[in-house]
Amino acid sequence: MGIVGDSLDRATAAKGTRPIPKSAGAQMRYLVKQHKGSTKAVAALLAISQRTVERYVKDQIKIPRPELAERMAAEVTRRWQPLVKKRAREQAAKRTGLVIETRARFGFTAAPGTTDDGRMRRITQHVPPEYAGRLFAAPNAGASEAKLQQIAAEALQEAYFKDSGRRAGDLLVEFTDIDYLDLGY
Repeated sequence: MGIVGDSLDRATAAKGTRPIPKSAGAQMRYLVKQHKGSTKAVAALLAISQRTVERYVKDQIKIPRPELAERMAAEVTRRWQPLVKKRAREQAAKRTGLVIETRARFGFTAAPGTTDDGRMRRITQHVPPEYAGRLFAAPNAGASEAKLQQIAAEALQEAYFKDSGRRAGDLLVEFTDIDYLDLGY
């Protein structure tokens, strides 16, 4: 997806209360169950043959190739404990908000060479639940990575630079050259 989208996925995956199945056979059985018993759908999802899926389900193959092991673990993690993850997202969107940790270039609308000229900053900031709700709703609405970055920039602009409306009322923040971005809730 992108920097913000991937960070949302990682933060959501971390909300699971139980670890994903360890063995390749258990992971494959879980994926088949999630696809209503269709080994063909799982084969298409993982880009392997249907027969290979069936052999993993029966534990005839126990150790997958490293790239297949990564794909299986990623797909299982994405689908694991959906209700737990949904509750955690709802809580963040309604009550607790998010913590954004980033290292990126922040600048403001100003002449080059002034103190408002863009520079790399490392920021860790709690943002209000309204921005968490917008970040969670955007991918479901088909928003692009640029839109997700814009929402994150607005959240940091309000919470960090404007201090929730206590200073710099008409400040507009530019959020570019993202080195990394981690979300937590």
